[in-house]
Amino acid sequence: MIENPYYSPEFHGSYELFSLGDFVLEEGYTLRDCKLAYTTFGELNEAKDNAILVTTWYSGTHQIFRDAYIGPEHALNPEKYFIVVINQIGNGLSSSPHNTVGPHAMSRFPHVRIGDDVRAQEKLLREQFGIESLELVTGGSMGAQQTYEWAVRFPEKVKRAAPIAGTAKNTPHDFIFTQALIEAITSDPGFRDGWYASPLDVREGLHRHARIWSVMGFSTEFWKGEGWRPLGFASEDDFQVGFMDAYFEVMDPNDLLCMAWKWQRGDVSRLTGGDLGAALGRVTAKTYVMPISEDMFFPVRDCEAEQKLVPGSELRVVDSVAGHLGLFGFEPDYMPQIDRHLGELLETPA
Repeated sequence: MIENPYYSPEFHGSYELFSLGDFVLEEGYTLRDCKLAYTTFGELNEAKDNAILVTTWYSGTHQIFRDAYIGPEHALNPEKYFIVVINQIGNGLSSSPHNTVGPHAMSRFPHVRIGDDVRAQEKLLREQFGIESLELVTGGSMGAQQTYEWAVRFPEKVKRAAPIAGTAKNTPHDFIFTQALIEAITSDPGFRDGWYASPLDVREGLHRHARIWSVMGFSTEFWKGEGWRPLGFASEDDFQVGFMDAYFEVMDPNDLLCMAWKWQRGDVSRLTGGDLGAALGRVTAKTYVMPISEDMFFPVRDCEAEQKLVPGSELRVVDSVAGHLGLFGFEPDYMPQIDRHLGELLETPA
């Protein structure tokens, strides 16, 4: 087991661990003593009907939601709702390559799918809190993949769904983009036999990985308009070093590879023999599909095509010059839009 100080409460804030025991994955492996890291905001009422689930994205933890999305001033209001943020398997806080001991540790962590995350989350909510119904499931990017999976796999448990900047079935273009991220990480000389044996010493691959995110994570308009300047950076290179490199280079490369494989294969139609229309037709939740206007790998047109397959759903485009990484919420107009859409959805009878 590799110790990485980044994956600690000092960086991400406090959290609890829920043990799933030996958890059988869809790919046929067993993840021994699988644990989910989660945190809660607010109080669960006696009827247990005020619960909201928030799911995490690639590289993200509960920390970003605590800092940007959740609070009395937001639609995700802990004074009204019991909000549970569950870290996906592989993100470094839940069971992940770098923190797992056993037959897979230091050799090969088993492949995990979005469906595994959702089954694990359902077990946590039911066994830890007795929650059988969710007022809302929401998340961005890979969190949107999990949101769709929840709405399709457990339609009776989800009253409302809001996938933000993500798709129900990954596209060929997005698969290739994620493959480029994987190849950047694995290009480092420290990568051997499908594994980084000493990931704390690896930086070249993570540096290349961060630079690809600079190209695709932010829109062309962000760079033309010097969108980095209001964030306190002096130049484009200063932003890439001080924001993108600094964000990714502290992470464990094996954890990122675990999540990237899962991201590539997000597809709710696996539940219906490959029929995406049939899968999304299962959704009974009131759903707002919320793409980001300048997103370069989950473009509005792809999200809208899926939205049209979800009964009674609405398309709510979030305007963001930043593009996909507008999800971080640093643009002043971003969170007011998110709060407006989520607030209206929560006020809509389910």
